[in-house]
Amino acid sequence: MAEDELNGALSKIVAPMVESDEGELYLVADKGSVVHLHLMGRFAGCPGNQLVLNQLLRPLIRAVRPQATLEISSGALLPEGSVRITPVHS
Repeated sequence: MAEDELNGALSKIVAPMVESDEGELYLVADKGSVVHLHLMGRFAGCPGNQLVLNQLLRPLIRAVRPQATLEISSGALLPEGSVRITPVHS
């Protein structure tokens, strides 16, 4: 599926949830077979982010890119080339 579908799903579904927990979501790399996301802010250290990772992010990436591997990083240092996923509120 297209890159726009991935960005749309992240900005409409995941980014608003992350933002509601005072965090930010960044796309570090989208290389087709690898999608790398970075979590910043309060959400990066949240104990519930493993739930979001396993119950939301992995299934969402699998739905949009069935063959892709999801990589997640977190912390205050933003990886070079990262682009913030701006939340879209419905």
